[in-house]
This record gives sequence, structure tokens and C-alpha cells, in this order.
Amino acid sequence: MIPAIVRPPRLRPGDHVRLVSPASTPAPEAVEGTSRFLEGLGLRVTVGEHALDRLGYLAGTDEDRLADLNAALRDPGITAVIATKGGKGAYRIAGDLDFAAAARHPKLLVGFSEITVLHLALWQRTGVAGLHGAPFEVSWAGERAAQSFLTAAFTTDDITVTASADEPTSALTTSGRVSGVLLGGNQDMVATAAGWALPDLTGAILLLEAYNLRLGHIDRQLTMLERSGRLEGVRGIAVGQYTECGPTPDEQLDWTAVDVLRDRLGRLGVPILGGLPIGHGSDPVAVPVGTPAVLDAGAGTLTVSAAVV
Repeated sequence: MIPAIVRPPRLRPGDHVRLVSPASTPAPEAVEGTSRFLEGLGLRVTVGEHALDRLGYLAGTDEDRLADLNAALRDPGITAVIATKGGKGAYRIAGDLDFAAAARHPKLLVGFSEITVLHLALWQRTGVAGLHGAPFEVSWAGERAAQSFLTAAFTTDDITVTASADEPTSALTTSGRVSGVLLGGNQDMVATAAGWALPDLTGAILLLEAYNLRLGHIDRQLTMLERSGRLEGVRGIAVGQYTECGPTPDEQLDWTAVDVLRDRLGRLGVPILGGLPIGHGSDPVAVPVGTPAVLDAGAGTLTVSAAVV
């Protein structure tokens, strides 16, 4: 069942936002830079107690990462929760979020990549919309990424993302115009969530992007999703950036990530819009997830209603 869509409040100067690390450990200078950027927008910024912890590839123990995230979800004085980084490990705590608190005090969760699994779990259990994107302090984020965050987090304007012919996945674009709730994000996390944190995608537009997946990984994950019935009822596919995806350097193959995507996604028989500047590529845009959207393959646009009110 599709839950009723819940839009958290939009950000305003003076609002309190919390930086947390649900997955891997960010660089301290990246957290400092993100804090300065947000403070420059007039926001009050605090950092989770364990945001800089390190345990292997994780930002501390599961218990501590979860505690930071749940503390932010439970605090009615916090307007938005912003993930410092993706990486690995958010899937380990996604099923233990305080969903009752998230429903009681809806707030905008901002993040992408690994954070997709948290967006999916929250929407499945509470219907709270989120924001996929906003990589503030990485070398490949620029003015477009920053401006898209400002529009998506501070206004209730619809967000229109225009496909770019320069993006390799633009070759996947077919034809057709469909509407539905936009769900998804990082392909690896969509596949990871299947069976426990992935919402029913019937009537949805599925957003997909990826980083550092080999051709076999892309193939196996999409085949699993299709064969398990998790893609039944999907109305359209919005494809973002598949960055550093493809054969390994020692493989001599005539297929690329785009070929695998065309082979797997084309079987669904629904409109596909590729070339969207969403994901891990150069200067990616932020886009709401969990709200109604219109995919127009012919016009090359994905228009998504605001995640906030």
C-alpha cells in the first residue's frame, strides 16, 4: 500500500539542522565546510555526537550511528537531518529507525547514495518525503548542486530536471509521458532494500543512479528486482548518472553500463528517461523523493513536486 505522502516543513533562516553520519566516516574538513555552507544560509547547525567516529568502514558502531539519527528524528526543535556522507552501513540501521518519532515530527532527510535505503524505509513506514542529493563538500559538486538544494529545501516550488545529452545514460531515453510517485535513488540500495525496506513500486516512477558497479553487479541486481516481482507496476524509469560503472580495466568487453541497463530495463516496456544529472557525476542536482512526479521522455524532463511545505 502507498502511504499518505507527508511533507516536512521547508527550511527557513534560523531553523536548526543536524548533521549525522549513518554510514561511513566523513572527513572532518568536509563536515566543517558543510556546516559553514549551511550557517551561511542562516541555519543553526549542530553535529551528531558520533558523526566523526570510525569503526572500519563505518562511522562507529551500529548502536551509536542509530542513536545519533534517532536523537535527531525525536527532537521537535530540529527541522532537517542532513547526512554527512554515504559510503556503507546505513542499511544496517534502516529497519531500526524511530518511525513513530519520524511520523510525529516529520523532518527533511537530506542525502544520497547509501542514504537511499533510509529514504526508502522512512517512506515505506511513514510516507515522509525526502531529498536525494546535496553533496556539499566534494570536488564534483558545484553551483548547480548548491542551487538545487536551495530550491528543493527552502521553497515549495516543483523541481524540473532536464536530461543532458552529455550524460551517457541519455542513450537509454525512449518515448512517452507518465506520472507517479518518484521513489528510489541509488541502485545498490534499491536492490539491498528489496524484501524488507523497499516500498511497493506499483504506480511509481523509479529513480536509478549508481557508483562503482561492475556490469555483472548492475545485471544481477536488476534481474533480481525484476524476477522477484519488485518492478511490477512501475510506470516509468528515470535514470541518472552511472559513475565509474562498467567493465574492469582488464576486461575486454564490447558492452558498457548503458548496454546492460538497456537490456534489463527495456524488458519492462515503460517509458525511460536517461541522461538526468542526478547521482555521483559532475555537479549533480538534488531532487525530492517520495512525492508525485511527471516523467516526459519526449521533452527530456522529470518534474517532481516539492518534498516540503
